[in-house]
Amino acid sequence: MKNNQPYKFKTGAEYKGQWDRNQRHGVGTQTWPDGSEYTGQWKNNAAVGKGRFTHSDGDLYIGQWDQNQASGYGAYYHNKGNRDGPRAFRGTWSNDLQQGSGVEVWFDNSEYRGRFDEGKKSGPGAYYWKDGSQYTGAWSGGVINGPGEYFTNDGRSFKGQWKESVIHGIGRYVWEGGCEYNGQYKADNKHGFGVFTWKDGRKVEGFWDNGKQCGEGRYTGTDGKVTLSVAK
Repeated sequence: MKNNQPYKFKTGAEYKGQWDRNQRHGVGTQTWPDGSEYTGQWKNNAAVGKGRFTHSDGDLYIGQWDQNQASGYGAYYHNKGNRDGPRAFRGTWSNDLQQGSGVEVWFDNSEYRGRFDEGKKSGPGAYYWKDGSQYTGAWSGGVINGPGEYFTNDGRSFKGQWKESVIHGIGRYVWEGGCEYNGQYKADNKHGFGVFTWKDGRKVEGFWDNGKQCGEGRYTGTDGKVTLSVAK
């Protein structure tokens, strides 16, 4: 094999670059029949080091490689596809998957900044929606799981526990007007024991079922007087 002279494989792929004892080694470009192309560093017939890979659909990865897989720091750009999905990712990779810290940006300009594990959001991270809402907290398996804090663009907030991207467990929800609920949640609804407080100081303490107060509770008025509260 001669350096920088095109060589065509039986598969139809073509390589032009440096060789070492009949192995791609150094810097070179390989193109495939489907239009895919890799330009970058090679070592013993494998993409190792820095390189650029263009997929047949126009997606692009620029970054570090190890044994033909994206490994290390790199950036991936989606050419088209699902407009509700990610547009780009910049961060660390391992075995062709996002691994470690990174930033993922969607076509609508929503953004996630945080940790990944085997291609999925996992660990501490923050998600910023295009409307100004944001979540900061724990993730697992690509969804919100564990303790976290959520702020909406209209002034509402929640700080507490989550399960599969919905409020689940114990937490504190505050409305823009000053009302708040402290207590238990199940599948995004008040469920279990909790305390609801109004801006003027009134509050009710008791149990909730699927978002509605149930059974007997304790009501405190603005004058501090405590009476029995029975949900209808």
